[in-house]
Amino acid sequence: MESEGGAIGYCTNRERHYWLRMMQKVADPVLSALESRQLKPAMPVEMNTKTNREPFSALEAMARLLNGMAPWLERKQEDLGEEKIRQRYGELARKGIDAGTDPDSPDYMNFSEGFQPIVDTAFLAHALVRAPQQLWDPLDSRVKENVVSALRATRSRKPHFSNWLLFSAMIETALFQVGESDWDPMRIDYAIKQTEQWYAGDGVYSDGPSFHYDYYNSFVIHPMLFDIVAAMGSRYQEWNIQYSKILRRAQRYAEIQERLIAADGSFPPIGRSLAYRTGVFHNLAHLALHEKLPDSLEPAQVRTGLTAVIKRSLEAPGSFTDDGWLTIGLSGHQPSIGEGYISTGSTYLCTVVFLPLGLSVDAPFWRDPPQDWTAKKAWSGKRFPIDQALQD
Repeated sequence: MESEGGAIGYCTNRERHYWLRMMQKVADPVLSALESRQLKPAMPVEMNTKTNREPFSALEAMARLLNGMAPWLERKQEDLGEEKIRQRYGELARKGIDAGTDPDSPDYMNFSEGFQPIVDTAFLAHALVRAPQQLWDPLDSRVKENVVSALRATRSRKPHFSNWLLFSAMIETALFQVGESDWDPMRIDYAIKQTEQWYAGDGVYSDGPSFHYDYYNSFVIHPMLFDIVAAMGSRYQEWNIQYSKILRRAQRYAEIQERLIAADGSFPPIGRSLAYRTGVFHNLAHLALHEKLPDSLEPAQVRTGLTAVIKRSLEAPGSFTDDGWLTIGLSGHQPSIGEGYISTGSTYLCTVVFLPLGLSVDAPFWRDPPQDWTAKKAWSGKRFPIDQALQD
């Protein structure tokens, strides 16, 4: 995306330009294939040899990709060059939603068979909540009806007793947001109240009755819980009063996450779903987008830390196929880390790291000069603040 003469003409911030270029690199194969309704035959479905994830991978790729791109798509850009790019990607995103939800489309996706569609319909719903003016309002009535039918189709199965409760709640949140009168407050209420019962302390929830040391607090729990309550709190006072507590816990977890970014941009390879790569930092990127980072974190240090993570993970040799599709891996191609539920489509949750592209170029996150993140300060002998555990 260069101007005449080959010079970059739409972004003066070097890091922001880099983020945008990397997001485009991830997005282009998926959106280009969806534009011609050829995602299913075009996308390779890498997966564990003992599983069959082909019925789910297309929806995973589209929903997770749009979830990460949504805030950037939603915000009109100050720079005319970037704005033209945004408008083009908005058109592609809407064509993709049409292709994936039209029963007559060769790319029609699976919303009704198996349990996995509950997950990725929720990621699609989250994208609609994040970008209603771009991903919902411009759709014609036919496409809107198809999208609502797809969201409702997930109600035929129950979610697992874990972070999956938030998937059902997010779907109902989207149904409410698009004006459907039959949205179910019980699914939202149950998810909010049960997740509260699983709070373990210091900004961390257990994922179900048993604690798992992994990154699901960031992949799903904090971002979805925050956005559900932010969108729906006004409907019931008992939901609304949860907001400040939910935010405070997400901020504490963001502090922990920022300190997990090592001086070289790596982070601990712990727990499930490491093939989501930069998706590990969904919560940190999410709070940066909303400009609600804790006082202990400067936006610029979060930006530079996340830039290091993006480079370490997505620039590793083998992270993309020769045709540009993501591979299974954390840093390069590492198919052995893919659990039985992981396929090519799953890996597109990495795009949630790009949420801060939804901020103005004048926001402190992009405007302020680069700063070292905590680990880089600590291991170079620089002063850094003492860690304060959350008392909650």
